[in-house]
Amino acid sequence: MKNAIQGAQMLFVAFGALVLVPLLTGLDPSVALFGAGIGTLIFQVVTRRSVPIFLASSFAFIAPILYGVQAWGIPATMGGLMVAGLVYVALGGLIKLRGIEIVHKLLPPVVVGPVIMVIGLGLAPNAVSMALGVAGGEQVIDKNTALIISSASLLTTVGISVFSRGFLKLMPILGGIVVGYALSLFYGIVDFTPVHQAAWFAMPAFVMPEFNINAILFMIPVAIAPAVEHVGDMLAISNVTGKNYLKKPGLHRTITGDGLATIAASMVGAPPNTTYSEVTGAVMLTKSFNPVIMTWTAITAITLSLVGKLGAVLQTIPMPVMGGIMILLFGSIATVGLNTLIKNNVDLHKSRNLVIVAITLVFGIGGMAFGIGDFSLQGISLCGIVAIVLNLVLPKDLGENHVVDNAQMDK
Repeated sequence: MKNAIQGAQMLFVAFGALVLVPLLTGLDPSVALFGAGIGTLIFQVVTRRSVPIFLASSFAFIAPILYGVQAWGIPATMGGLMVAGLVYVALGGLIKLRGIEIVHKLLPPVVVGPVIMVIGLGLAPNAVSMALGVAGGEQVIDKNTALIISSASLLTTVGISVFSRGFLKLMPILGGIVVGYALSLFYGIVDFTPVHQAAWFAMPAFVMPEFNINAILFMIPVAIAPAVEHVGDMLAISNVTGKNYLKKPGLHRTITGDGLATIAASMVGAPPNTTYSEVTGAVMLTKSFNPVIMTWTAITAITLSLVGKLGAVLQTIPMPVMGGIMILLFGSIATVGLNTLIKNNVDLHKSRNLVIVAITLVFGIGGMAFGIGDFSLQGISLCGIVAIVLNLVLPKDLGENHVVDNAQMDK
């Protein structure tokens, strides 16, 4: 009973972030809950239930899902995400054969940093539009009302992140949603029609995947950022529990489990899964190191996904509430990318590094596209491939002679 209560508590910590991704991308939050629960259980099977971690909706895939849904529809986007999950599994096999060094060789900080920055900055216009109550170029909610609500959501999220202590500090997104929703009720912009129409208990609206080569090629490079993030999360939870999960059960098992969890989620129409840092923080705070607790977290998520009224309530959250939180969220993603460069001492005075970062950022944020016939690559997927290729083909000492010459001239 104690483990079950702690498990439900862990889901409460993850809940805001978990449902935010489907609400932003037009997917069903009930399906996301189901996908997170099933994904976590699969991860536990692959890792022999040895890691106390919860998997749920990945922020790194928000921009690709938004684009994919508009370009090819939800089923084709899910097909692309399934293949992105296969990239994780393939990476797990590669790590098993060659060791973790292969990840550092293919995906060094100079590649990963700018790609993560593109994921965040590419979404900035969406965040501002939603915060101002604009959808599809039209003002759907009064601008002043939208601005008040989005500002309240943003300030609450920032306030909880910066000033709160203990357990509350782990739930800034949930706090922002609650305050924004309360204000939305005050201004009368919440439509409860879906709640009245929903059944108390209902199967989530599953969506079966379809396979479209453009959607698949678009999604594959997007797996770069969360794959590297996975390594960081494993190091974090290892530090918290005092166990080396990179050795036992092994990084190859954890990343394969992550990939299979993403494939399973995509098969039913849920966002890709990733390991949740918020839950790692809660584990550290509560000293709940028993992986069985995460089994109960997953069971709680699956149970809640069957409550039709809950899914309907989540879908009534007005756009400005999300917009306010998105401003901080997407800025934070971009900052993680910047911090990746700083923390790893990537020297941008070196011509090689400057070329990789500069081209990656402009291609990604500018929306550079490359296509032959029906085949097309653009945005995050294109800049991810370009960054990897540039890193592999550019000479390690590119521009170094020039730097030495200048240094000698200065003397």
